[in-house]
Amino acid sequence: MTPAARHAAAIRILDDWLAGGAAEQLLTNWARSNRYAGSGDRAAVRDIVYDAIRCRRSFAALAGDAPGAETGRGLVLGGIRAQGGDPAEVFTGARFAPDELTEAEAALSVGLEDLPEDVASDMPDWILPRMRASLGADFDAVAAVLRHRAPVFLRVNLAKGGADAVLESQAALAREGIETRPHPLAGTALEITEGARRLRQSKAYQNGLVELQDAASQAVVEALGPVDGLDVLDYCAGGGGKALALAAREAHVTAHDVDAGRMRDIPDRAKRAGVRIKLSKSGAVQGRFDLVFADAPCSGSGSWRRAPQGKWSLTEAGLDRLCRVQAGILDDLVTHVSPGGRIGYATCSLLHEENGAQVEAFLSRHPDWHLVTERQFTPLDGGDGFYVAVFERR
Repeated sequence: MTPAARHAAAIRILDDWLAGGAAEQLLTNWARSNRYAGSGDRAAVRDIVYDAIRCRRSFAALAGDAPGAETGRGLVLGGIRAQGGDPAEVFTGARFAPDELTEAEAALSVGLEDLPEDVASDMPDWILPRMRASLGADFDAVAAVLRHRAPVFLRVNLAKGGADAVLESQAALAREGIETRPHPLAGTALEITEGARRLRQSKAYQNGLVELQDAASQAVVEALGPVDGLDVLDYCAGGGGKALALAAREAHVTAHDVDAGRMRDIPDRAKRAGVRIKLSKSGAVQGRFDLVFADAPCSGSGSWRRAPQGKWSLTEAGLDRLCRVQAGILDDLVTHVSPGGRIGYATCSLLHEENGAQVEAFLSRHPDWHLVTERQFTPLDGGDGFYVAVFERR
């Protein structure tokens, strides 16, 4: 495919996304319907689409789209301008290319530096004051980072390595053309610097030496403290990323999720990783645990550069609903903790309502518990935005 044809494909996908489609499913459907598109074409179209979703407001403004009336054409045109390119070289009207620029499109002369601050932040208006209040002086820098793609991180599997597991994993990956470097957020974190698209076919990945996991997500697990030999309940396990990390640290892990279907891949992932994880039926947790941990459902605002569609689908009512769910989960965790045990609460959110405010409310409802430690990670630390708090009984 020519660059112009790739942009034309992205325009169609973005139009369908703006109409309410799911970006990932739309990309999958497009690839299945266009078998001639090679892996490079698919990757390029994907990048154009996700860059446009991350920067929806600013790209639309750079194309002259009216607020609330964005188009796939406008998002792609604005994206080319944002990157310093000439849209006329893509919008040629040639076969498979987007239609030529209109006089109005060609005449528009505006750069990122000309946009109002709120538009340049690429967030919905309603959430801006909440994000500013939560992030304080870091808001502008975090907003700028969230407009760009996230790094790709790996977690070195301690269950399959010795004292030099990180170095051994780096060497194994390098032999397959995947270059990495350690990341300071977590002792097991490697950032891929070259060859990320080779990862899933690599022996190091297929043999369980490494897992895909954000560096801040790994740091959350480390913040829970030593877990070797402990009975641990991962109450909101989802796909099992943190359950696997806990099991690799020699915890006896039971995974639970309100939607058991989300855990369907855990047995296969655990087998590949060489660890054991017990699955609990939804709502039927048996026994008590030394550590009860919940990576609670949240806004996902800390991972908006990785999953940018979330910031446009989130609503005020949806956030309020999530906060109520989080409070209910925290209250339920107490019932599963053994005497002398701890609770760990985490979100991939940057919002105070889901983090510090939830901790304060929990402690007011449960005065026999106290906060041991808490930490907020933002994308300025290198990974996704995460929050983690650990509690124990007084």
